[in-house]
Amino acid sequence: MTDVTGAPADVLHTLFHSDQGGHEQVVLCQDRATGLKAVIALHSTALGPALGGTRFYPYPSEAAAVADALNLARGMSYKNAMAGLDHGGGKAVIIGDPDQHKTEELLLAYGRFVASLGGRYVTACDVGTYVADMDVVARECRWTTGRSPENGGAGDSSVLTAFGVYQGMRASAQHLWGDPSLRGRRIGVAGVGKVGHHLVTHLLAEGAEVVVTDVREDAVQRILEQHPAGVTAVADTEALIRVEGLDVYAPCALGGALDDASVPVLTAKVVCGAANNQLAHPGVEKDLADRGILYAPDYVVNAGGVIQVADELHGFDFERCRAKAAKIFDTTLAIFARAKEDGIPPAAAADRIAEQRIAEARAAR
Repeated sequence: MTDVTGAPADVLHTLFHSDQGGHEQVVLCQDRATGLKAVIALHSTALGPALGGTRFYPYPSEAAAVADALNLARGMSYKNAMAGLDHGGGKAVIIGDPDQHKTEELLLAYGRFVASLGGRYVTACDVGTYVADMDVVARECRWTTGRSPENGGAGDSSVLTAFGVYQGMRASAQHLWGDPSLRGRRIGVAGVGKVGHHLVTHLLAEGAEVVVTDVREDAVQRILEQHPAGVTAVADTEALIRVEGLDVYAPCALGGALDDASVPVLTAKVVCGAANNQLAHPGVEKDLADRGILYAPDYVVNAGGVIQVADELHGFDFERCRAKAAKIFDTTLAIFARAKEDGIPPAAAADRIAEQRIAEARAAR
C-alpha cells in the first residue's frame, strides 16, 4: 500500500502517528547523475542543531532505508541528550553498497544536500563512511564533522566510542558485581570493525578473556594476529551468545541484536555494546530484565564518538573529550540507580531522563 506520493504508507504512519515518529523533518535526496539516493532524518532540534552520522548501506528497499533513518535519528536525540550535548538528533543514510557505489562525485552531491539544510543538521561518520569521506563532504558542506586532522577535524571517532563502551561496561560490573574491574571476565564481542577492535584492546589490557566474531573473516584474523593471546574466535553471533560462562555480551555491529530469538539463549549476565538500536522491538528490555540480564542502554554507552565530533565544532581537544567520555561510567551508574528506584528496566530509565531534558529545552524556547 502506498500514499499519493508513492511512498509506503506505513513509513508515513510511522513518521506522523506512531511513538517511533515525531520527527521534525525528513528529506529524501536524489542525484541522478551520481546515483545518490539518501534519506536525512531530523528527529529533534530542541537542544540545538541535529547531530548524527551518515550510514552508507545496501538496504533491501527504500522503505527499509527510511525506517532505519527514522530510528537512528530518534536514537541520536536521546544519545545527545544523555551525553549532555547541546545538540538534537539526526541521522542520514545513503542507499547502496559503499564498496561499489561510493564515489567522490556522489559524496559531493550528498554534501550539497546537507548544506541545503543551513546548519539544522550536522553530519559525521557512521557504518560505511570514514574520515576520508567526511573530508570530501566537507568540501561542499561546512556542517561536517569527523574530518581528518589535516582538514581541521578530530579524526577517527571510533577510538572514543570504544572507550565510552568500556566505561559503560565497567559501570555495569560495578553495579552487578560490586567491582568495576573486568579482570578475569569472559566477554563476547560481536563485530570487531572500527569500534570493536579498539574495545578488545581495552578489555585485554585489563586482563579480560575475549571471544570475538564478525561477518568479515579478515576482521577476525586481524584481531587474532594483533592479540595472539587472550582472544578466541567463534563462527558467528549465534555461537557467541551461547558461549558457556560468558559474563558480558557486547554487540558492536548493526542493530537489532537483542530479539525474541537471542534473549532466551543469551548466557551473559550483562549486555553492553557499541551497536545502535540493539533492542529489536519494544518489550525486549523487559525480557532481559526478567532473565536477570543487566542491559546498559546502547545510546548511553556508545556516546564517546558523538562527544568527539561535537567537540570538533568548537576546536577539538582530545583530552577534554576523553574526560567527557569517561563520565559515561557515572551516567550509566545513575541510570541503573534510577531504574531500581522507579522499578523499570534501565532502557526505560534512560529514556525518561533524556525525554525530560528534551522537554525542558523545548519548553524554554
